[in-house]
Amino acid sequence: MVLKRKKLALLIGVTILLLSGCRKAQTNAVEETEANMSEETTESGEAEMENIFGENVYVFTPQDDPIEVNDELRRIFVKQETAQFDERRYAIMFTPGEYSEDIKVQVGFYMDVMGLGMLPTDTKLDNLNCSATWLGGADNHNATCNFWRGVSNLEVENNVMWAVSQATFMRRMQINGNLALHDNFGWASGGFLADSVVDGVVDSGSQQQWLSRNCTWKMWVNENWNIVFLGIEDGKAPSSTWPAAAYTSVDKTPAIKEKPYLVYTDDGYGVYVPAMRTESQNVSWKENNGVLLPIDSFYIAKEGQDTAASINEALALGKNLLFTPGIYKLDEAIRVENPNTIVLGIGYATLRPTNGNICMEVADQKGIEIAGLLFDAGEENSETLLKVGDDPKSANSMENPILLADLFFRVGGAKAAVTSVDSCVVINANSVIGDNFWVWRADHGDGVGWNVNIAPNGIIINGDDVTIYALMVEHFQEYQTVWNGENGSVYFYQSELPYDVPKQADWCSHDGEMHGYASYYVADDVTTHTAYGIGIYSYNRDAIVEEYCAMEVPDVDGMDLHNVCDVMITGNPGITHVINDYGEPAYTSGTRSIITDFQKKRAEEKRQLAEFE
Repeated sequence: MVLKRKKLALLIGVTILLLSGCRKAQTNAVEETEANMSEETTESGEAEMENIFGENVYVFTPQDDPIEVNDELRRIFVKQETAQFDERRYAIMFTPGEYSEDIKVQVGFYMDVMGLGMLPTDTKLDNLNCSATWLGGADNHNATCNFWRGVSNLEVENNVMWAVSQATFMRRMQINGNLALHDNFGWASGGFLADSVVDGVVDSGSQQQWLSRNCTWKMWVNENWNIVFLGIEDGKAPSSTWPAAAYTSVDKTPAIKEKPYLVYTDDGYGVYVPAMRTESQNVSWKENNGVLLPIDSFYIAKEGQDTAASINEALALGKNLLFTPGIYKLDEAIRVENPNTIVLGIGYATLRPTNGNICMEVADQKGIEIAGLLFDAGEENSETLLKVGDDPKSANSMENPILLADLFFRVGGAKAAVTSVDSCVVINANSVIGDNFWVWRADHGDGVGWNVNIAPNGIIINGDDVTIYALMVEHFQEYQTVWNGENGSVYFYQSELPYDVPKQADWCSHDGEMHGYASYYVADDVTTHTAYGIGIYSYNRDAIVEEYCAMEVPDVDGMDLHNVCDVMITGNPGITHVINDYGEPAYTSGTRSIITDFQKKRAEEKRQLAEFE
């Protein structure tokens, strides 16, 4: 019989109690004493243990009947394959061991599939895929809306198809075959791969853009507009680069903490927090440096049970925080104030404000890690959805930085209502690492329109020394990204401008003097900024409007910008320059204009101007 949520949780609970001498079990009543907890578990252990993660969390073991496991997974996938704006959320967990070839894992919307081993090789599946035949029919293979799904910490024996776009992640994987990032070369707009080993070939196929960080493989094939490699094992990333091929390769990842993840050991559940790495190549898990936190150091939040008040009470008592799958409607901000606090969401746990409030405020404290959450704008205007730090002149350093990993933000699309934010995320703290963001003002779905889902900016960075890997920001009504802090760095940027601008007069920056808003704006007083692999795309669907420049930065020596492109996808023209006044126009469908090195381009044009004069 399949050991799903309740039965398996009970057996795990009994094992934990036997191994640890009736050690305190984790509950949401954080103020209870160990004596009271022990007595309660003895009297009603089944009721307590069966609810450790709550609804929509499935935990499977190698001893389960594989046919029943496969039937359960298939049932979930059938519901989630087309459920783009559904409110169901699922975490699918596999305890360590080797699983039958009869289990075929298909990953749909809001499905978070994970192994619970200390290493990905502890949990072996035969087959795992994400296909793209639901959007436009089985012959279309369109993955451009395959959002909100993830897979991590697993070994897969065979070839894997992972045809996805934004708001997805593949982390900490061992794939023993090939990895295809597309479905039969259908459209795709991804994506993010990190901390993974592929024994075979990675084929990006038709992917418009992609970031791979700290990985290795046999070979990478195919490219389109903007493919970035960071910290890849020596000799594994393609050697060609712009303009010959759309590949950007940076040898080492400057500073990274890998995302925390759930594990199950002889001592029960825990959360493993990988250690900081600097100037790194290849995967982290062959070193496996970090710390394992017991599950009873976490407050386990559940949809329909917890409020911002109950969560804040637990955080104030020093708990870490684990969000189980669900929609959390918040009437005030969740406040993460203690250093080294871990906040981990599983199953695309979603935070939604109900009172024009911020969803989460993170103090300017060292070592805080926020990971695995979807922030969804509410019907009353919020200043922002996530605020990190208050003082952009804090003393934080990269020795123990704040980590923000797999964080996704959405304005509109989910329901037929007006939604409104000033911006989705504001980073005031210094020395923050971001790792895989999608910040999205919806261009389709319910509640979508120029005066319906209202959001001027996507992300605003005020802190210094902030580094973001895989920053994707789309369709906001003014600047997509505003960078006010010094010494910022971005490795891979993807952005589409708004489709729904009604007329040029509604879309002018600099007090109406410049047509359009640059997607990526670095403030005039910033002296140093670094960016590698920047792709900005235009589809003026509803009006003939111009974007004067895709990226706007100070015209100074400290702007270290490499491999920047804009593309006019289709629609009405167009984009006139790539960066500031530099770069060729993109006025016809399919045109891609590039600048490979901003400082060289800048020096070249200044020489030409001097010769002309």
